[in-house]
Amino acid sequence: MPEWLHEAGIGEERAILVEGATILAARIDWGEPLRPGHVAMARITRRIAGTRRGFARFSDGTETQVDSLPPEATEGREIRLRVTRAAIAEKGRTKLPQARPAGPDEAERPAPTLLEALRGEGHPVRALRVTDRDFDRAGWHELVEEAFSGEVAFAGGSLAISPTPAMTLIDIDGPPPLPALCLAAVPAIAAALPRLDIGGSIGIDFPTLPEKKDRQAVDTALADALGAWKAERTAMNGYGFVQLVARLERPSLPARFARDPLGAAARILLRQAERVAEPGVLHLAAHPAVLRAITPAWEVELVRRTGRQVVRDERPALALAAGFAQALAS
Repeated sequence: MPEWLHEAGIGEERAILVEGATILAARIDWGEPLRPGHVAMARITRRIAGTRRGFARFSDGTETQVDSLPPEATEGREIRLRVTRAAIAEKGRTKLPQARPAGPDEAERPAPTLLEALRGEGHPVRALRVTDRDFDRAGWHELVEEAFSGEVAFAGGSLAISPTPAMTLIDIDGPPPLPALCLAAVPAIAAALPRLDIGGSIGIDFPTLPEKKDRQAVDTALADALGAWKAERTAMNGYGFVQLVARLERPSLPARFARDPLGAAARILLRQAERVAEPGVLHLAAHPAVLRAITPAWEVELVRRTGRQVVRDERPALALAAGFAQALAS
């Protein structure tokens, strides 16, 4: 039976849904304050005429879009809101968080942690120490590599996953025959969506299939492969394009890594450092920009958790994701 596993890392929480030795789904939380479930008072700054939508500002100055505003929620008035979607950071801009008026019985509260959110959704979750090996046995390193590169290999081809301001685009690449390539890509796409926590508007660019029967075969296979994954779906058009629209509550893994690759690489390096078993000084070797992305608070937490001295080693020739941690004799 699938089981959620959770790690409380430095600068992030991470969770994977595992069945056997396979990651079925994953989530990462970087601790942004306005996440789904956050309830607080906010002041309406603008209403969009003729609609129930508008904008509001929380006490910390953070702005949010608001849906389902009641008529009495006029500009300048305070209202209790519940955040329904975190901010979605993209290249060049950030989509504001989204919120709705909170229910009359909802008290103000911070957003739940990832562990609390999973348990609140009714999932059984097993909290692990970062030094446990369950994540690694399930393929965490491979998943992180997919999120960083946007490349997902499958038998006969590969997927290229690209977050854009409009949607997440998935391109299929591989040799002919094209009908067979498209059908081979379908299970890889269906598996990649929850594995990489992809939601919102998703465009799948299959190779063009001139024959209607081939397009219909792909549509049927995709519907079967998606199964209970909830999304609206269009049929494949004559150019091979399919669009999915699913619920969006937080950035996908590829979107997070594309927007902040230095922060992602720094968190990966810190996880490696926590897992070093050999005695000695913790030696962090990475690109200088990655080491600069490790905040003083994160380094203090690493020292507290490991009880070790930490030494930074700048290696400009290393790729962002190629940093490593090791123990060296002092």
